Amino acid sequence: MNAKVCRTALASFAMALCLAPAAVIAKTSITIDLSEQQAYLYNSGKLVKTTRVSTGKSGFRTPTGSFRVSQKNVDHRSNIYGDYVSRSSGKIVRKDVDVRKDKRPPGTYFRGAPMRYFLRINGGIGMHAGYVPNYPASHGCIRLPKANAALFYQYAKIGTRVVVRH
Repeated sequence: MNAKVCRTALASFAMALCLAPAAVIAKTSITIDLSEQQAYLYNSGKLVKTTRVSTGKSGFRTPTGSFRVSQKNVDHRSNIYGDYVSRSSGKIVRKDVDVRKDKRPPGTYFRGAPMRYFLRINGGIGMHAGYVPNYPASHGCIRLPKANAALFYQYAKIGTRVVVRH
């Protein structure tokens, strides 16, 4: 085998390796419809699951566009929203705080709000299990019922396409 044939074969093999993950990722996609407050999970072009969601409330709108899952964390916690908890008793001293605005009382620590089955899609915005009251109520994230968040988490891989539209 001459050098040119080897380089061509090696280049083809390398190209196949590079394209394989994209082909696997392309099997799963997610669409979020903000006006319907619904999420749609597709695998190989077929609808797997539809679920209600709760997206960003006024002043905290969920961004629209085409994104990719950039992080998965089954036990994620917010680093902005949560509670101040007493170091001595373990009881919540101040609930539903925003660490950017609410000063931490002495003798407490910050415990971020749980965001189970977190799929990061754009900066601090992601999809996760949470309260879904049938209207936009989040700080910008896309909340799903827990069982459905687990299913979306199971299907999604790093790089999965997520389209958020009105």
